[in-house]
Amino acid sequence: MSKITQSFGVNVFNDVVMRERLPKSIYVKLRKTIDEGVALDAEVAEVVANAMKDWAIEKGATHFTHWFQPMNGRTAGKLESFISPKKEGTAITEFSGKELIKGEPDASSFPNGGLRTTFEARGYTVWDCTSYAFLVEDEGGAVLYIPTAFCSYTGDALDKKTPLLRSMEAVSKEALRVLRLLGNGVSSRVIPMVGAEQEYFLIDKEIFKRRKDLIYAGRTLIGAKPPKGQELEDHYFGSINEKVAAFMKEIDEELWKVGVSARTKHKEVAPNQYEIAPVFTNANVAADHNQIIMETLLKVANRHGLVCLLHEKPFKGVNGSGKHVNFSLMTNDGINLFDPGKTPHDNLQFLLFLAAVIKGVDEYQDLIRISASNPGNDHRLGANEAPPAIVSIFLGEQLTEILEQIEKGEIISSRGREKLETGVITLPVLKKDTTDRNRTSPFAFTGNKFEFRMVPSSASISDAVTVLNTILADKLGEFADRLQNSKDVIKEAKNIIRETVKEHKRIIFNGDGYSKEWIEEAERRGLLNLKSSVDAIKYLISKKNMDLFERHKVLNKNEIFSRYEVMLEGYIKQLLIEARTMVEIFVKDIVPSVSRYMKDLAKASFELKNMGFNAEVQLDLLRTIDELFKRANNQCDALKKLISQAESFEEDSYNKACFIKDNIFTQMETLRELIDDLEKILDRNYWPMPTYGEIMFN
Repeated sequence: MSKITQSFGVNVFNDVVMRERLPKSIYVKLRKTIDEGVALDAEVAEVVANAMKDWAIEKGATHFTHWFQPMNGRTAGKLESFISPKKEGTAITEFSGKELIKGEPDASSFPNGGLRTTFEARGYTVWDCTSYAFLVEDEGGAVLYIPTAFCSYTGDALDKKTPLLRSMEAVSKEALRVLRLLGNGVSSRVIPMVGAEQEYFLIDKEIFKRRKDLIYAGRTLIGAKPPKGQELEDHYFGSINEKVAAFMKEIDEELWKVGVSARTKHKEVAPNQYEIAPVFTNANVAADHNQIIMETLLKVANRHGLVCLLHEKPFKGVNGSGKHVNFSLMTNDGINLFDPGKTPHDNLQFLLFLAAVIKGVDEYQDLIRISASNPGNDHRLGANEAPPAIVSIFLGEQLTEILEQIEKGEIISSRGREKLETGVITLPVLKKDTTDRNRTSPFAFTGNKFEFRMVPSSASISDAVTVLNTILADKLGEFADRLQNSKDVIKEAKNIIRETVKEHKRIIFNGDGYSKEWIEEAERRGLLNLKSSVDAIKYLISKKNMDLFERHKVLNKNEIFSRYEVMLEGYIKQLLIEARTMVEIFVKDIVPSVSRYMKDLAKASFELKNMGFNAEVQLDLLRTIDELFKRANNQCDALKKLISQAESFEEDSYNKACFIKDNIFTQMETLRELIDDLEKILDRNYWPMPTYGEIMFN
């Protein structure tokens, strides 16, 4: 066995460990809960807890934590010791089934959108046995992490995991109905499978410490474009320097130990930008693993004298970062429902599930867009590096041709795979894929899965996957109802596919999503173009969308409104932090630096004139700086007033967010332009912080 395979999963209380340590009867009952959703028996929990404790302590663990994912998109958990003191002054180690199953954090201290208050603060964490417990080792010791859901005293979901688990059950239920009606009597579950590619930036830690905007806001609020950016296209897939390679090596080792199958790593397009991608797994585990990946990137970077930036747009003028969520549906016996096979035109099951995607994405464009919304992504979407804010589906030539034939009433054929001609005899002959790849599409079919490219790099993938699961459950449920009430299932399935193509083909677009022509075309088609998070968030509480979540018991009315408020509050708080940071940088750093330079420049000009030189170049520069400085100062004063207005805003969250978007956001851009112009002409020795060139090419 290789060193890699020996270390993989070594810190995971996985199926192999459970088989070894649990009595057979307990193991079988636990597997039934995991695989079939059977209720967990208290006796099983007690035995599992004891085995889990013994395993963790043998590996050096002293504490455990209920690890959960609140609505801020991060993770949380309090550390509790296994130690239990005895009367005689000694201690034993204890960990009960009750402690495994349930924890009680203060729910009012997390984003909750009004579901909890300080005088109604009780919340519960509940063991999610479908995601393996694992050990995290660092300088603080070893801790047993137990994945949990997080809910309020009233049972309302306060986290990202609970709606995801509900949506997985919903899509499995409706997908199975369709499969049964198509003659599949074997498969017993349908599992959403996800692989999330994670993009990120790395910068030098000492440089990071000298940028207040990166420290407070996670992105640069000012910064002039350097002479070189990504124009030479020399970074993507380029060789990795030793410092970053050492960082990546440790990332792999840390992730493999906790069972995260990190497989791909490479340089991305922008300087100092990288990507890591794991192997597909079930959606719930994939969401947990992506959180582990982000936390590990941040932690390990620090050990190597680096800082990992997960923000969607840390630097203006170069590509931002996203999270490409690859999504498919798989039966428990290994059938990929998005696999078209060799003859997709004859694959009725595939075409029916494809129709559900097309109809669902078209009818719920707004929810798709909401699931990819956060303040950082507003800087990234539609910026000629990422998909536009318009939701569309890329299918490629082969599937588009098939659907066009279906719409006309007859399927003739589907194009096969052609040989790849390279013109070099010594290169092996390859078969091309049946379609090209469209990186400008927000939701692209890529052979046997869909790639959702809009998702923010810093966000949890749970929201995006929850939405995809729920809209697919809805459309598959509609299809199942029709098939169930028909006399000829095959004929009705074909009718459903044909009708879907005719009514929803507007959502299919195989062209350049970055082009201005597409924006105009999308408007003609009646597609939404929700350019900002605030524009999108208001659709969450539309009747159509609330009915959808309630119909499939993914979110109730209170939970939907709470998420609406949390998203708006998140936008408001983030933008105000950014605005206050910008003011502080200007007042405390830019003003003193520019004043000092102007003073020295004026002194130099005076001395030159006394020596007989006209000093016009210096004086012209001084006048230019003075004019820019005055304008910047006026714009900073205007920004201060807008911040004050926003802080005393008495209307509801949505109107406050709109005010910030329409006023503070645009005012910050105006002030930035003037500050960046000052940076371009000031002596580098006077500029108070590292420049873009120094950050990106350090």
